[in-house]
Amino acid sequence: MSTASPLPLPAAHALRKLGRELALARRKRAISTADMASRLLVSRDTLWRLERGDATVAVGTLATALFVLQLHDRLANLAAPASDALALTLDERRLPQRIRRASS
Repeated sequence: MSTASPLPLPAAHALRKLGRELALARRKRAISTADMASRLLVSRDTLWRLERGDATVAVGTLATALFVLQLHDRLANLAAPASDALALTLDERRLPQRIRRASS
């Protein structure tokens, strides 16, 4: 019997994509799995789980991996208000249609 993931499917896909891209970034920098795991202070199994997009890997491990790969600035801007398209759209909808001059 398999258990369903508690993650929404788009979130699970995003984690898998992130994991693949972290693995690619590591390989492009010629860092072995043993060296990367050592830098992250985790086992190679945990690194492999991170690179597969396993949602149970600690966010601190992800942040450290991004730091090692010199990609940590992207994490800091992940939920930046300026790039939040939904919030910007909602703000725009809340703007008044007309501005009336104040009565004197």
